[in-house]
Amino acid sequence: MHASQGQGRSVGLGLALVSAFAFGGSGVAAKPLIEAGLEPLQVVWLRVAGAALLMLPVAWRHRDLVRRRPALLAGFGLLAVAGVQAFYFAALSRVPVGVALLVEYLAPALVLLWVRFVQRRPVTRAAAAGVVLAVGGLACVVEVWAGLSFDPVGILFALAAACCQVGYFVLSDQGSGTEDAAHAADPLGVIAYGLLVGTVVLTVVGRPWEMDWSLLGGTADLGGSDVPAALLLGWVVVVATVLAYATGVVSVRKLSPQVAGVVACLEAVIATVLAWVLLGEHLSAPQIAGGAVVLVGAFIAQSSTPRPPSGGAGVLGEAHVPLDAEVFEDTSRPA
Repeated sequence: MHASQGQGRSVGLGLALVSAFAFGGSGVAAKPLIEAGLEPLQVVWLRVAGAALLMLPVAWRHRDLVRRRPALLAGFGLLAVAGVQAFYFAALSRVPVGVALLVEYLAPALVLLWVRFVQRRPVTRAAAAGVVLAVGGLACVVEVWAGLSFDPVGILFALAAACCQVGYFVLSDQGSGTEDAAHAADPLGVIAYGLLVGTVVLTVVGRPWEMDWSLLGGTADLGGSDVPAALLLGWVVVVATVLAYATGVVSVRKLSPQVAGVVACLEAVIATVLAWVLLGEHLSAPQIAGGAVVLVGAFIAQSSTPRPPSGGAGVLGEAHVPLDAEVFEDTSRPA
């Protein structure tokens, strides 16, 4: 039994790292598309809509979920897909990128509060310590001191993005502890319908009908090299969305929302490092040190042993990629 649990935990950690890399790597592909002339929200819409299109066969296969778990599907689409993006960009319109990111990545701490006081499950000291270290290290990675701004409305938007990211982790955990396997929500089915719901919502704010579609037939500059825009979009859709969500949701079920939430902090570190390698963006000493602290925090948190739940599986009934609003960390930051 212990060997099986240990193996499942190792698999979950590996999937969480793959998800963090996939989510974190989307910024280096999205930034050239934005610099080529697409609006950030248009890139988000292309990303979500493209992923939803690819997942249509999965949605059809799990069409019974619409009848069995409608609240879960709606919640995942509204919170984990559309909510994070919409509130993050609303925050960016009022506060600096670093501040918005840091507030959004309070999500792992909020997950701990949810687990402890809403689900009434014990939280290990290692998980709590990991959160503190990860958030502190992230403050260095985004160099929050470089642009402090405390516009109250902007902070509220960033907090809303953090709460939506909490929704991603909490909803991703739904179905992992159910006793009735036949009633369990297949993670791929949840992702497929979440992307469909997110596409509908983001269509309203992204206004794809105003997009210059001809840009996708051209090239974009990636670190001094001309790369087909369609290839960059393909990376964002297939790797940074479909793969990132699939591995992320499964990792939450194999680990726990609180542990997976801390490991997800690596997304911002990976995004920063890849921007340095592929886009030539400078990394300062505090950023490097902060990345190391995030790694230490993630290691401490993942070494903790989740306690078994005292009750049922949770809220509505099942995350980069989140949507990962952090994906556009480097697209919004001046080079």
